[in-house]
Amino acid sequence: MTRQLIGRPARPAQTVPAAQRRVRWSGRTRRDFFVFLALALPNLALIALFTYLPLINNMYYSTLDWTLGSASATVVGFDNYINFFTSSDAPQVLGTTALFTVVTVGGSMVLGLLVALALNSKVRGTTFARSAVFAPYVLSGVGVGLVWLFIFDPGYGVLSWLLRGIGQQSPQWINDPQLALVMVIIVYVWKNLGYCAVVYLAGLQSLPKDVMEAASLDGANGVRRFISISVPLLSPTTFFLLITTMISSLQAFDLIRIMTPLGNGTSTLIYEAYLQAFGAYNRAGYSAAISVVLFAILLIITVLQLRFVERKVHYS
Repeated sequence: MTRQLIGRPARPAQTVPAAQRRVRWSGRTRRDFFVFLALALPNLALIALFTYLPLINNMYYSTLDWTLGSASATVVGFDNYINFFTSSDAPQVLGTTALFTVVTVGGSMVLGLLVALALNSKVRGTTFARSAVFAPYVLSGVGVGLVWLFIFDPGYGVLSWLLRGIGQQSPQWINDPQLALVMVIIVYVWKNLGYCAVVYLAGLQSLPKDVMEAASLDGANGVRRFISISVPLLSPTTFFLLITTMISSLQAFDLIRIMTPLGNGTSTLIYEAYLQAFGAYNRAGYSAAISVVLFAILLIITVLQLRFVERKVHYS
């Protein structure tokens, strides 16, 4: 007779409702979470207090007809924006902002790349040269503006003295609106190309040497290696510099304030906002509207760069 073993029937699996499920944290997970809160909350609070709250307040002020220092203000909605875009000064301010940004960003990046190529060579004195190139970037914009203003001054400036020595007359850099913009652009590019050069230098030194050696063995000369290999591999560095330098140029203020206090031909958006609020007009609401326009332009440019320009970036 065969003995048959019969096991106990398996109990059906019981499903626990999602609402009754509890996430069990281990002691280490709970400790890491509280450490994260302790480190992140003060920074988030400072950012919210000194960045986002002023931004929201500025958007509200842009809807007011408010004279700076006055105890009362009138809500006018979008009238400040309409007045700005329909004013005769808007095309000049927007055009000056665009021209200043394009030339300073392009000039700083192109010259910075060329300087980085020179600094990347293995010759004596490169350490001192790198420090000398980067030094203007960390200097005070007020100090740099005053020094260069002494150079460009058509009456007693160094450049005027040199031109008079060869029988030439100095251009009116300060009084001519077009030359004033050129003067500020030259100084701004000189001050910021060191930043681009150092960042590009770091990118050049991180390029894979085996790829460069393989291209050299295949017969590619230096120019060919630079165009076909170095430039594509430097695209992440170029993308980073494009965003940071464009944001910096759109917010350039100190050099313009020192070298052209009245904004004669150099009134960018941020400087026009300053003149409207703290100049002879005291139009705080109108100035806030211009600041919001600048913020919207910065936001749109950054989003477009992240959306379209980053597609052409080759991450190795």
